Amino acid sequence: MARFAMSKVSVVIPALNEEEPIAGVVRECLATGVPDEVIVVDNNSTDRTAERAREAGARVITAPRGYGRACGAGARAVSAESNIVVFLDGDGSDIPAFIPQLVEPIARGTHDFVIGSRTRGQREPGSMNLQQILSGRIAGWIMQLRYGVRYTDMCPFRAIRRDALAKLDMREETYGWNLEMQMKAARGGLRVLEIPVNHRNRTGGESKVSGTFRGTFVAGTRIIATLVRVALQ
Repeated sequence: MARFAMSKVSVVIPALNEEEPIAGVVRECLATGVPDEVIVVDNNSTDRTAERAREAGARVITAPRGYGRACGAGARAVSAESNIVVFLDGDGSDIPAFIPQLVEPIARGTHDFVIGSRTRGQREPGSMNLQQILSGRIAGWIMQLRYGVRYTDMCPFRAIRRDALAKLDMREETYGWNLEMQMKAARGGLRVLEIPVNHRNRTGGESKVSGTFRGTFVAGTRIIATLVRVALQ
């Protein structure tokens, strides 16, 4: 797209056993005409996630289990020419058609970090549970008190300047990655923008977080630990 001609955009998609939805996600990203590359990080899947992603046009790399490890590996793998990195999940719940809206403020030079808010957009029934909504609101309230930056969600769908991301010195290896990025972006004085994005139910496979009690508990524990750790730094 002409308005992104001066920017090189890489999309990073962490994926663990997303054989059903991943090809559609990759194709939807490429169909926007924005990304120069789509990188799927196979998080030690036991199904055909990697194969399906390659068939759809993605470059596939691997990373050990851990959501943050996958995101970090993807960020390190983007091409040297890329100056904007977009992150989204591989389950089909994030809607790639919103990529231009996330990227444009960064490409214009008005913002450094643009994050989607599912709670401010239109959500399919059942696409977010009450715990996800409340945890995003509570974390946002704490960050507003701590840093003066208002977030309403911990949405994984986001875009950030590559050089700004490198300066955040991301450490979290599991589910606290998204929150760590938001906290460090706010603390570091990045120009942050939150925009509404629509959200839908996953298009295949099973959730590793909200779909099970164990997944919800483990993710919640890691998020709380990240919140405390970064806030005390």
